[in-house]
Amino acid sequence: MDFALTDAQEALREAVARICRGFGDEYWLERDRHGGFPSDFHQALARDGWLGICMPAEYGGAGLGLAEAAIMMQAIAESGAGMSGASAVHINIFGLNPVVVFGSDAQKRRMLPPLIAGREKACFAVTEPNAGLDTTHLTTRAEKRGDRYVVNGQKVWISTAQVAGKMLLLARTTPIEQVRKSTQGLSLFYTTLDRSRVEVREIEKMGRKSVDSNQVFFDGLEVPEDDLIGEEGRGFEYILHGLNPERVLIAAEAVGLGFAALARATAYAKERVVFGRPIGQNQAIQHPLAENWMELEAARLMVMNAAWQYDTGRPCGAAANAAKYLAGEAGFKACQQAVMTHGGYGYAKEYHVERFLREVMIPRIAPVSPQLVLCYIAERVLGLPKSY
Repeated sequence: MDFALTDAQEALREAVARICRGFGDEYWLERDRHGGFPSDFHQALARDGWLGICMPAEYGGAGLGLAEAAIMMQAIAESGAGMSGASAVHINIFGLNPVVVFGSDAQKRRMLPPLIAGREKACFAVTEPNAGLDTTHLTTRAEKRGDRYVVNGQKVWISTAQVAGKMLLLARTTPIEQVRKSTQGLSLFYTTLDRSRVEVREIEKMGRKSVDSNQVFFDGLEVPEDDLIGEEGRGFEYILHGLNPERVLIAAEAVGLGFAALARATAYAKERVVFGRPIGQNQAIQHPLAENWMELEAARLMVMNAAWQYDTGRPCGAAANAAKYLAGEAGFKACQQAVMTHGGYGYAKEYHVERFLREVMIPRIAPVSPQLVLCYIAERVLGLPKSY
């Protein structure tokens, strides 16, 4: 049993960190103040091939595993880019896994290389206002008409829809009352976001201003039959292949952001002198920071364990959900403690930790709430009866 990163993994982490060092605190502070997608950061990662880290090599990707992707995403968040940097490239890492697994060779050759090269950006349109996490009851319809589907409905909390040219879309092709199980009758498409038929309204939110979140309204969007991924009616099954990896990557990002906050708090505690001594000499400052490190390191190990399970073909649902929960909580506590360690300065934007605290709410809330993770572990691991 070896817990150390391999030489290749260490080199990967350093290569990503080197790119991130070109986008320092002032860059992300400016993005936080004024918004605007970090296209230059996105392109810097694309130029060195990192946007296809988990994509097959025959389509231009690196063909690496979820463990390497988690290392990459932790490094991005930990650099100070936080969720703004991580979310700018998040969908590239495993968002199109259903296309990789279920798409035809022709679809993969058409859809993957432009995304890997950074020539195209994509968004992931699943969540709806009245369905939330109850995905099987989404109501956006895709009706077959000849050689195409016509989509009507709406989605919410769709990241990067302001800048994306492509969309991975889950819609109902068979009414729910006509299927045997609610998971049936949903279909998955990867198609062009035609803005003459799709209205995108940005949602103002508390953090991550540079990566937009949106309401999306479909009014007769025509989707070619060739953009259907796999078989009609099996879309819910297909997106499940990306859910566990997404939880692992979100967890890695939360760990990275937590370690970024901890580093700022520790540095400040060493240099801030009050009553003739650095505040880091006080146990009331030391102990919470030490606790933050232990919790973050434990969460990091769970992230890597879940990634290893996925990469080796083992069932990883419990580990992926546990990693997401532990990392979300540990990251939040570390960011909160960083603000408190800075005292009044923690509330000032120039010290950056208040930005970290706002952004760390994302991996704590999404893509699944802490409460539903607890339900999953209670039911699937402990065998307790379903509570909802």
